[in-house]
Amino acid sequence: MITISLCMIVKNEQDVIARCLESVKNIVDEIIIVDTGSSDRTVEIASHYTQNIYHFDWIDDFSAARNFSFSKATKEYILWLDADDVIQSEHQKKFITLKETLPPTIDVVMLPYDVAFDENNQAIHSYYRERLLKRESNFKWLGAVHEAIPPNGNVVFEKAAVSHKKMHPSDPNRNIRIFEKLLSKGQKLEPRQQFYYARELYYHNRYHEAISLFKQFLKEQKGWKENNISACIDLANCYKQINQQQKALLSLYQSFSYDIPRGEVCCEIGNIFLSHQQYQMAIFWFQTAAEQKPDISSGGFFSTDCYDYIPYLQLCVCYDKLGDYKTAAMYNQKAKQCKPNDKIVLQNENYFKNRGILL
Repeated sequence: MITISLCMIVKNEQDVIARCLESVKNIVDEIIIVDTGSSDRTVEIASHYTQNIYHFDWIDDFSAARNFSFSKATKEYILWLDADDVIQSEHQKKFITLKETLPPTIDVVMLPYDVAFDENNQAIHSYYRERLLKRESNFKWLGAVHEAIPPNGNVVFEKAAVSHKKMHPSDPNRNIRIFEKLLSKGQKLEPRQQFYYARELYYHNRYHEAISLFKQFLKEQKGWKENNISACIDLANCYKQINQQQKALLSLYQSFSYDIPRGEVCCEIGNIFLSHQQYQMAIFWFQTAAEQKPDISSGGFFSTDCYDYIPYLQLCVCYDKLGDYKTAAMYNQKAKQCKPNDKIVLQNENYFKNRGILL
C-alpha cells in the first residue's frame, strides 16, 4: 500500500476546510496545510486535523505556493486539493482501493475533477487533473495562475473523483489582476497562460480584447489540443456577444481541425441554427452531438449533458417547431431517460399529453 501526503494551500477558508479534511482524513497519511494569509479561523480549524501548518507570504503566484507545500511532503505520493474540494463517500472507497492497489512504478494518477452538478448531485461538467503524484519524481507546478503540472513518466487514469463544491465566491478580479501584473513587468505569457488570460478577458466582458488574444493563441499553433478546442468555443461566444454570428460559426467549425466533433461544439452550432429558426440544420447538429461519446481521458473540459440530455431536449424543440409532435415527444422521452425528474422534461411531457401524444 502506498502512503500519501495531502498538500493544500489555503486562505480564509473557515467555512469549507473542515468539510474537505473530514472527507480525506481516512485516506491520507499526512496533512500539510500552507496558509497564505488567512484572517479568519482557517488555521485554527486546520490545527484540529494536523500540526503540519506552515505560513507562506502570498506573492501572486499559485505555483510558488503549491511548490512550497510539496516541499514539506514526506510520504511516497502527494495528493493536492483546494479547500472547497471534497471527496464524496462513494469516491472515498475508490481512493482507498486505489491506495491499496497502485503499483509503485506509477508517477502520475489522473483523476476526474467534477466541477458542476445537477439538482440530483450528478456531475455534469468534469475534466481530468494530475491529482496524485510520486514525490521522488520531483514534479513542479508551472504558471502563476491556472497552474498545472505537466504529467510525464508512467501516467494512469483512474475513477476516484474529486468534487469542487464552492460555498462562497472567490475574488472575480484576482486572476486577471495577476495576469496583468505579469504583463506590466514585461513578462511574456506562455501558450497555456495566453489561453487562460483570454478567458479572463472574455469573463470580464472585454470581448474585443479576448477575440484578439484567442485568435493570436490559435494562430501561433503552440497550444494543447484541448485548450485549442476550448478556445474555439470561447471565441465563438465572444463573437455572439458582439452579434457576429457568422464568425461564431466559423470559430466553432475551426475546432474540427483539432479533433473529431465534440458534443459541446455541436450543441453550440445547433443552438445558433435554432436561434435563426433553421430547424433542419439545427437537427443535424444536435443529432451529431448525441452520436458522440465524451473522451474523459483526454484531459479536456467536457459537459456530459452535451452528449445526451441537451441534444435530446433541443431535438424535441426543433421537431415541435416543425409540427412533428410525435418525434418531438420521442426525443423528450430520451431526455427523460437521462434525467427522470427534470422539470423541463416533465413540463414537456404534460404538453404532449395535452396534445394527445402518448408514447
